[in-house]
Amino acid sequence: MADTVAAPATPSTTLVNPFIWGVGRRKSAVARVRVRPGSGKFIINKRELDEYFKLIPDREAARAALTVTESAGRWDVFVNLNGGGTTGQAGAVKLGLARALVKAMPEAESTLRDQGLLTRDARKVERKKYGRRGARRSFQFSKR
Repeated sequence: MADTVAAPATPSTTLVNPFIWGVGRRKSAVARVRVRPGSGKFIINKRELDEYFKLIPDREAARAALTVTESAGRWDVFVNLNGGGTTGQAGAVKLGLARALVKAMPEAESTLRDQGLLTRDARKVERKKYGRRGARRSFQFSKR
């Protein structure tokens, strides 16, 4: 039998990750959200929030979790977004940010849940069926 050699006793070098992650999905959009304590930066795909989302309702939806918990200037938010359109992406950011904030501040979960920010909106586009023009619409009927 071979003798087992123990690893040398060295101090463990554990990597400390300053980010707290949350994933949000809406329609076909996926948002990977990272938050860390900071000055209030909000970066989406290497662009500022106001530069990325042109519509005001989309901006408000993305910031909703920070607004409800009254922690807008205390967290830096970094988002990687892909898929979907602007409204779906804003909804994905909303859910991902709420999930990340719950990990960071467990006491805020009841507030976020009461506002409906932790509920996944499962609605998606229905698939097209054969013999139909779309998911449900029929072809135009012709009597003659």
